[in-house]
Amino acid sequence: VNERVALSREAVARAFLERDVLYLKGDWTNRDPIITDYLAGFGRNGVPIYVLYPGQGKPIVLPQILTESIVLNALDNI
Repeated sequence: VNERVALSREAVARAFLERDVLYLKGDWTNRDPIITDYLAGFGRNGVPIYVLYPGQGKPIVLPQILTESIVLNALDNI
């Protein structure tokens, strides 16, 4: 649902392009230990997790349920 209502929206794609944001997606279908360790680093033991890495500063964990405005606001605040 997050893909449809937020991450694949035209305004979000444009904002990613304008800010040189690279959207990466991990596949945890087979419980990859590297992804498991990544999740644990944020105090999580499951997906989804959405993390925005600004050019400088600490990573920002976004809510599990996204909207277009949540993503755009996060980008505007970095």
